[in-house]
Amino acid sequence: MLRRSLLAALAASGVLTTLTACGGGDEPATGGSSSSPSASGGGAFPVTITHKFGSTVVESAPTRVVTVGYNEEDFVLALGVTPVGSRTPLGAFDATKRPWAVDLLPAGGIPSVGQAELNFEEIAALRPDLIIGAYAYLQQADYDKLTQIAPTIGDVLPAGQSADTEAAATWQEELAAIGSALGKGTEASSLTDDVEAKFTAAVDANPSFTGKTISVVLYNQGYYALDATDPRGNFFLQLGFSANPLSGSVSEEQVVQLDTDVLVVLGQSKAEFAQNPAAAGLAAVTENRTVYVPTFASDFAGALGYSSPISLPYALEQAVPALAAAADGNPSTVPADL
Repeated sequence: MLRRSLLAALAASGVLTTLTACGGGDEPATGGSSSSPSASGGGAFPVTITHKFGSTVVESAPTRVVTVGYNEEDFVLALGVTPVGSRTPLGAFDATKRPWAVDLLPAGGIPSVGQAELNFEEIAALRPDLIIGAYAYLQQADYDKLTQIAPTIGDVLPAGQSADTEAAATWQEELAAIGSALGKGTEASSLTDDVEAKFTAAVDANPSFTGKTISVVLYNQGYYALDATDPRGNFFLQLGFSANPLSGSVSEEQVVQLDTDVLVVLGQSKAEFAQNPAAAGLAAVTENRTVYVPTFASDFAGALGYSSPISLPYALEQAVPALAAAADGNPSTVPADL
């Protein structure tokens, strides 16, 4: 899983997009609810949203929403609500021009409420009636400050996980919580069905994916294997691939364990990856079963980083042809870079 210490380092280096940043420090906050994420209500208020720091009651339909996490803006936009303020993404990707949201973003953009650090004065000046930090890696002190401004939804917990988990909620869980908070639970459920249907269609159209093992490795001054607890790793598993048991930091001796049926490399080109002799010798590399995402500034990297109900269909369109080329068993088929 993508531990908070790694998240902080990646955020500081500025190489990753929205979802991979860590707000407020390296370690998870203590305390909070130990229950699984839940949201009651599909449009009726008041509604109670359970999250990392306990629960928040939303008394009525919010009209001035501020998002303080790293992908929530997409979720809110997808449900027909334009935030009055939003956190500026970290990294090289230009989120103001992300193609999957261009028709939903206001012409003048959305006012920023901070980037590496939140600007609490700016948040207060926007007079929000709801603050959403469903994937913000908030610390307790920041959460406490936000609750002094408006009702605040903290990080949504994965089903069955306690507040000290390092795993991320699925996009479905995050969408359900945000949808309920906005009084748009029905719309959120329908959108979930639509996106899941797109994954199902991709799996049905590519039976070669099912049963093949995939490794998804991120490079930032070392290799890091992503698993199902990270939204980017889970993206590929939703396409029918089986997970490589290897996860977390990958030592030089463990590079050989990346030699699975299909390999995805985030943050390096083929030439860069091949500079490591162990990586260059992998059969997945020599037989063209590797898909490269050379830069975190690409639209695909941004879509994968957001892992939102509007970015995921875009990511599918980009990724499926390259993965099909990698999984077809023909070494002469070279997957396109993403």
